[in-house]
Amino acid sequence: MRQQLGYDDIKAAAERIAGHVRPVAVAPAEGPGATGLTGSTGSTGSTGSTEGAELWLALEYLQHTGSFKARGAQNFLRAHREGGTLPDAGVTIASGGNAGMACAWAALRQGVRATVFLPANAPQVKIARLRSYGADVRLVGTEYAEALAACEEFAATSGALASHAYDHPLIAAGAGTLMEEIHARLPGLDTVLVAVGGGGLFAGVATAARQHGIRAVAVEPEHSRALHAALAAGRPVDVTVDSVAGDSLGARRATALAVDAARPEEGGTGALSVLVPDEAVVRARRELWEDRRILVEHGAATALAALLTDDGAPDDGTTGTAYGYRPADGEKVCVVLCGANTDPAAV
Repeated sequence: MRQQLGYDDIKAAAERIAGHVRPVAVAPAEGPGATGLTGSTGSTGSTGSTEGAELWLALEYLQHTGSFKARGAQNFLRAHREGGTLPDAGVTIASGGNAGMACAWAALRQGVRATVFLPANAPQVKIARLRSYGADVRLVGTEYAEALAACEEFAATSGALASHAYDHPLIAAGAGTLMEEIHARLPGLDTVLVAVGGGGLFAGVATAARQHGIRAVAVEPEHSRALHAALAAGRPVDVTVDSVAGDSLGARRATALAVDAARPEEGGTGALSVLVPDEAVVRARRELWEDRRILVEHGAATALAALLTDDGAPDDGTTGTAYGYRPADGEKVCVVLCGANTDPAAV
């Protein structure tokens, strides 16, 4: 049976995790020199501009465990605890790092074990944090898909509850609570920009954004485009991952929940899917640090990179491919900075 995600699921998640996650903080990002957003040079060498738009940053990297993933993990485990389906064998998950940390953190608070499978090339900072939460860390392969296969086998033989980094309604609904908080803090918001890996955050945010008449923009590295490819194909498909943001946005396949959330309703418009080059991602991350002393992962900087990428970049032959996002004059835009589990020395 195909899983579904609705706005009621997000409202239920918001009630379930209230008081167990940190409310998101927002900060203005407009003005000359603010993270290079006015008069920035795009990937084509021409100059784009966000001048005239009202720009905000959602500082979700301040969340427990350093990313938005804490929301979904809390919702997932608390829902299973409420339903009496949280086994003594604990919970297991495959993750590039952030989802595993969130799962381990939430499991610690529920008093159950967490066994986390990661690719062997996962950042050491994430592995260390996982172990600090008491997780049993198992390194398998070099891609998320290999860690996931090992996790599924472990769940089948151990009886542990299998969680997922992004492909589950409870996980996506928990992530969607972020949009509820952004909407409450920024009345009149027009657009929200969200980085996409497997699409759990986007599925939740886009579902809630649609309820409030806010446009959701999915931003992906051009060489890690699971959602973009799925939208072109009309269904989730496998893609090759080769991006500087691959450690957190490196899913080979997007969740169907994200594909559904991006589709237009009858008589309406759907979410927008755009790509950005790695150079823009690196630049966005560097400028956040240099201008504001905000240190985030390349994955989190990907959302901001859309505003540093000229929307006239050449099409690579993929139908409907668009690069970057240029807000209209007077448009109120919020960029989600979703995670900060990174090595400060690598900026």
